[in-house]
Amino acid sequence: MNPLRRALIGRVRAIFNDQARGETPVRRSADALFTPACAPWRVHGDVTTMMVGGIAALLLQMLHPAVLAGVWDHSDFRQDMLGRLRRTARFIAVTTYGARTEAEAAIARVRQVHARVRGTLPDGTRYRADDPALLAWVHVTESISFLDAWVRYAEPAMPMADQDRYFAEAARVAEALGADPIPRSRGEAEALIAAMRPQLAANDRTREVAQIVLSQQAPSLELKPVRALTFQAAVDLLPGWAREMHGLAGPRLARPIVRAGTFGMASALRWAFR
Repeated sequence: MNPLRRALIGRVRAIFNDQARGETPVRRSADALFTPACAPWRVHGDVTTMMVGGIAALLLQMLHPAVLAGVWDHSDFRQDMLGRLRRTARFIAVTTYGARTEAEAAIARVRQVHARVRGTLPDGTRYRADDPALLAWVHVTESISFLDAWVRYAEPAMPMADQDRYFAEAARVAEALGADPIPRSRGEAEALIAAMRPQLAANDRTREVAQIVLSQQAPSLELKPVRALTFQAAVDLLPGWAREMHGLAGPRLARPIVRAGTFGMASALRWAFR
């Protein structure tokens, strides 16, 4: 391995190094909520696709006014957007691979946080983070984004039966968090997103948060190309209607380059982390 690639992989590893941030590393447990035969176990274990899918999911989620208000009113997203993404990634890792007791504790902590997050939208509508329908929106946007990123950049030939199984199995965590309705197939997930679209909106707040997400600086010079490619791939992963609502242009002529580059990066990091 050449020195530049070694340095790049080292930097990427550092981003996901829980121990360096004083956290216990997530270890794969024989007593996890999911087994190695489960679809979430295979989908959630890839660094690149989880980064791309996580950013795309965040951009989708904030199109719901209540989700946006929760972020705007109750988080330090302006100072620590990367930390927010890391915490989401850790929650997914713990609930997928960690021991059942760790997963249940993580779910309980999130439910406690949600119970405290409530407020009023600019139009006077009350919102609360533990609203089952709002939790369903967060769950479905995460699930479909993680899966779509996995299919595009890791397993293009993933059978539809396995994709349906992914939603059916991921429903365990959504149910434990209190989401309702919960999609249990790809068709149900797409139908839920379509049903939620009339509630979505974009305004100055949406654009400000999206800009903060997409303008996150790479932690080192070597990671600048990785950051740029990951964020372009995330925007490309969004449905066309979501890109239009955000006012984000898709890669268009550059799309083949973005997809080929991200596929290559995903393959290299998959090999390195293995």
